[in-house]
Amino acid sequence: MSSFVFHALKNTDVEGFPFPEIYLNNYFKSTGTFVKLLENSAGECKEKVRILQCFQQSSNIILVKTFRELEGKYMDYLSILVNKRIILTGPLFQGTVEEHHENEKELIEWLTMKRKGSTVFVSFGSEYFLSKKEREAIAEGLDLSEVNFFWVIRFPVGYEEKPKLEKALSEGYLEKISGRGVVVEGWAPQARILQHPSIGGFVSHCGRSSIMESLKFGVPIIAMPMQIDQPLNARVVDDLGVGVEVKRNKDGNLEREEIGKVIKQVVGGKECENIRRKAKYMSKHIEMMGDEEVDEIVEEFNQILYKASRITKSKQQNINVDS
Repeated sequence: MSSFVFHALKNTDVEGFPFPEIYLNNYFKSTGTFVKLLENSAGECKEKVRILQCFQQSSNIILVKTFRELEGKYMDYLSILVNKRIILTGPLFQGTVEEHHENEKELIEWLTMKRKGSTVFVSFGSEYFLSKKEREAIAEGLDLSEVNFFWVIRFPVGYEEKPKLEKALSEGYLEKISGRGVVVEGWAPQARILQHPSIGGFVSHCGRSSIMESLKFGVPIIAMPMQIDQPLNARVVDDLGVGVEVKRNKDGNLEREEIGKVIKQVVGGKECENIRRKAKYMSKHIEMMGDEEVDEIVEEFNQILYKASRITKSKQQNINVDS
């Protein structure tokens, strides 16, 4: 959420953001992951200063990887804050084909055996590693949901316990969920999984790329943010109605009952059709988005380059640009 970040930088506080649906709850305020991002030093230049300089030193335009249906009003506010035009680039999906997982055929066959929209994909990205307490809450929440699931778990480099999955989860868990759940370590073909007909929800940390990819395939999001801007992204998802955020308890911990409840709500509850419909609407909109955004960006860059070339030429000729 670029507008929230700049608002916080400009006002030295996260309060007063003009969209009350977007906020940091007490847990994320107290843990300070967002504040730490802004205050971390990078050499002699703090991240806060560096971000401000990026906005200030940009030309009259700033490109943001998003689209109007997702964050339009927030981008309009950002334009006012920075006094510059904001150009939305769209989702900008990579055109490269994912590498193949060694067990991909078996994984896809397992998904194919499941009823349409009956399974959730669970992944927290490549930069966050779940703690033991978080793994246990998620594992138990998935079990309580009674929903089929495909869970990708990653471990940090140097994680010594072998075999990893058996040690990372409670004893007997893998046997208990056999047939209803699959847990794999390290990597899985996310795009191929999300577009599979059996997938009815994405349990996600709400990294920007994951949100974009989920909406591309019209998959509702079970939002479980962990750090940095993810809590803000989760609020956007929840407010738009394309997903539901899993609420933490007063101590900031994830609870298995809440996780199970939200998964049920998104995949098979009374509200699931409405959530699914909104996610599908976003998917259709993304599909219809052609090259208009790219054409606008190219035109803007052409104008900047043209003005720069005129200034350079004028300096060389030692004449006033305005004459």
